[in-house]
Amino acid sequence: MKAHLRPALVSLVLLSAITGLLYPLAVTGVAQGLFPRQAAGSLIEVGGKTVGSELIGQNFTSPKYFWGRPSATGPMANNAAGSGGSNQGPLNPALADAVKARIEALRAADPDNKAPVPVDLVTASSSGLDPHISMAAARYQAARVARERGLPLDKVQALIEAHTEPRDLLVLGEPRVHVLKLNLALDDNR
Repeated sequence: MKAHLRPALVSLVLLSAITGLLYPLAVTGVAQGLFPRQAAGSLIEVGGKTVGSELIGQNFTSPKYFWGRPSATGPMANNAAGSGGSNQGPLNPALADAVKARIEALRAADPDNKAPVPVDLVTASSSGLDPHISMAAARYQAARVARERGLPLDKVQALIEAHTEPRDLLVLGEPRVHVLKLNLALDDNR
């Protein structure tokens, strides 16, 4: 029995060290060497202070800022530790009630805006952490943000255009706006 148990235990310890220690350390080292900013979390800094990540949405509620997609994470919005969708289907009354409440909140924040509300402003993404909104969602909010900040609408629209990211590889997805970067640019244009 000892003749069979010893090689099995040695193999277990050796493979655990290789796959549990050496391989992760090597991959982390290569990632930090080749992609240091991404390996550190793609953090966005302003004045030496970290204000967010390019990968995780922020919860903006002030009417002078663009609002991102609703977050389905709990217990707080955009909680990276709790990534995941709400798992509510289109026939779920809770989803219908949440969408209705979000539409009412958007209409209350900008009662003169009679345009259709873009779907990404009232539904969460599958991760619940999406940092982007569609161009339509940004344009929908432009008048409210311009009014709240006392800026000309065309200046706000120009900022939207300047912070629009193209399709990935020119064919995947849709053009999109990174909400945190756009709001930081608004703060720079006081």
